[in-house]
Amino acid sequence: MEQANPMRGSIVDLREVLERYAAGERDFRDLNFAGGNLAGLDLSEINLRTANLQQVNFTGTILRGANLREVKLTGSTMEGVDLQEANLIGADLSDCNLYKANLKAVNASRSLMERANLELADLSETIASESRFVGANLTNAKLRDANLSRSNLSECNLTSARLEGANLTLTILVNATMPEANLTNAILNGANLTNANLTHADLSRANLSGSNMAEVNLKSAQLRGTKISWTTLRGANLQGASLYRANLAWSNLTGADLTEAILIDANLYRANLRDAKLLRAVMPDGAPKA
Repeated sequence: MEQANPMRGSIVDLREVLERYAAGERDFRDLNFAGGNLAGLDLSEINLRTANLQQVNFTGTILRGANLREVKLTGSTMEGVDLQEANLIGADLSDCNLYKANLKAVNASRSLMERANLELADLSETIASESRFVGANLTNAKLRDANLSRSNLSECNLTSARLEGANLTLTILVNATMPEANLTNAILNGANLTNANLTHADLSRANLSGSNMAEVNLKSAQLRGTKISWTTLRGANLQGASLYRANLAWSNLTGADLTEAILIDANLYRANLRDAKLLRAVMPDGAPKA
């Protein structure tokens, strides 16, 4: 039978928590430490499941391998926090400041990170499927091989973010700001990138088949060897984009601007180019369009 935690639901004394932690105890689930200060502490592998940690100062805190499942962290200061391999399933990190935080290999499925500041944070290999990042700042964040499938990243700032090999299947990126983002080898099947800004982004060898990229801005983007078949690119800006050996079969490019785009060896089988602008574009056969 599980032993009851006398701290559950009550506001706790930090000194008592640290004494019990130092003595080897790790189970502090359900406690209420809202508004407290845990900055600079090493609380690795602590169990804080379903705790109330809103508005807590975690600056520089080490929480490696911690169980923070379904924890309320809304509005907390977490600059430089180390959460590597922590359990954040269902946690609420909305409005948190996670600047330069280490979230490598974290499991944050079904979590809330709306409006969170994740600038320069490391989310490499993180699992954050079915999560909400609406309005979050992920500028220069590392998301290599992260799983963000079926998540909502609408209105996010992903400027210069590193998303190599990331899984963004069925992810919502409507109105996302992603200039100079690196999405090489990323998987975006069925993703919704309507009106996203991907100027100068690198999507080489990415898989965007079946995605919605209507009105997307891909000016000067790299799409070498990219799979974009059965994709909606209606009204997209592809000026100066490199589509060398890209697969655009069966895609809808109605009204798209492909001025000066490079389409050498691209697959345009059954692609809809009605009203598309192709001035000075280099076509699949290598011939420039007049």
